[in-house]
Amino acid sequence: MKKTLFLLAILLAGLGLGGGAAYATVLLLGPRAPAAGAHAPVEPSFVDAGKILAPLVFADGRLSGYVQFQVQLVVPADKAEFVAARLPLLLHAINMRTYRTPMAAGPDGLIPDIETFRKVVMAAAPEAFGAGVLRKVAVTQANPA
Repeated sequence: MKKTLFLLAILLAGLGLGGGAAYATVLLLGPRAPAAGAHAPVEPSFVDAGKILAPLVFADGRLSGYVQFQVQLVVPADKAEFVAARLPLLLHAINMRTYRTPMAAGPDGLIPDIETFRKVVMAAAPEAFGAGVLRKVAVTQANPA
C-alpha cells in the first residue's frame, strides 16, 4: 500500500511540476500581444486592368496573331487608387515585353499560353507600381483578336 501511494504521489508531483514549467515557459516566451500602434493586415483588393491586346509570338519570333486578355490585379486595398492611376504605365511595360515573349501554343499557334502572360504582367508590375505592390494576377478571359 505504501508503495502504491508513493508512486501516486510521485506521479502527481511530476504532473504538477511539468504543468507549472509549461505555463511559465508560455508566459516568458509565448506570443506577444500586438503593440498599440500596430495595424491589422491590409485586405487585398481587385483592380480591373481592362482589356489588354497582346501579340502571339512563336518561339522563333514569328507573329501568330493577337489575343485580348481581361486581367484583374490583386493589390492591397490602400494601394488600389494608386494602381488604377498608373495602369497606363503597366500597359506600356506589358507591351514592351509581349512582342519578344513566345506565348503562342498549340499546333497552329492560335492558343495563348496564359501562364506565360501572367508571368509577363508580374514582371512588368514593379516597373509601373514599384516592388511588392502587385500580389497576384488573375487572367479572367482570353479571346483571339
